[in-house]
Amino acid sequence: MNMDMQLSVFVKEMRREYSLTQEDLAAKAGVGLRFVRDLEQGKQTLRMDKINQVLALFGREVGAVVKG
Repeated sequence: MNMDMQLSVFVKEMRREYSLTQEDLAAKAGVGLRFVRDLEQGKQTLRMDKINQVLALFGREVGAVVKG
């Protein structure tokens, strides 16, 4: 993943690459449709555990990163 790519853009691009609708993604990740929509629209306040449920489908996760 391009480090400058926003999370919302990454999720939307991966969803499309896997030919999933927002509804499909929500069901497969075990989150609500509204959450997927908020995530793809770049909402600033989302639960990290739910974000990771979505990202796990694409072999990714978010977390603390040590700055060097």
